[in-house]
Amino acid sequence: MLRCALFDLDNTLYPASSGVMREIGRRMNRFMAERLGIPEADVSGLRDGLCAAYGTTLNGLRRSYEVDPDDFLAFVHDLPLDSLIGRDAALDRMLDALPLRKAVFTNADAAHARRVLTRLGVLRHFEAIIDIHLVDFCNKPDPRAYRKALEFLGARAEECVLLEDHPANIRTARALGMATVLVGGGGDVAGVADCAIDGVADFMDVLGRLSARQGARR
Repeated sequence: MLRCALFDLDNTLYPASSGVMREIGRRMNRFMAERLGIPEADVSGLRDGLCAAYGTTLNGLRRSYEVDPDDFLAFVHDLPLDSLIGRDAALDRMLDALPLRKAVFTNADAAHARRVLTRLGVLRHFEAIIDIHLVDFCNKPDPRAYRKALEFLGARAEECVLLEDHPANIRTARALGMATVLVGGGGDVAGVADCAIDGVADFMDVLGRLSARQGARR
């Protein structure tokens, strides 16, 4: 039986079209150029390599440049959120009706998560924000991050569903036995997630089918 829903934050609880992650990416590039002195022409390729090797730009910079994580996170999340996202009444209604425990599970930090959730008008629904600090910088899609999240919640993998926009993060959750929902991906989800929805506010439309499928796996 599903008991807990874990929601990714960025590009999941709000649509990718908002441009938030685009702005965060620009801030990351600016940090690397201004704070680390990396030539601007080299930043994009270096970021791609760090993400491939370490899962996130932050962990790559921590390992390769001894960057202070709090300094980096404060810099890249210094965004004009008021002009990018706002209250989402449909999301608020869905979360209010959802009969599961609710937590945010993000590779960002809790301060950024709280700002986003407050702008969306849904902070009150979440019992926990499982952020990069809480999992000791062991970020998704590393299975250790998921195990730390489950331990923190006191839940078993088969009792949880992950809603996420990133296929690699979904594959780890699925391998651990969690139910999975690809948000905003569309198309064929075979081999990636249990189901897909256009936006996270549509989650209630698939919850019954997902719960039945998860129960049959036991």
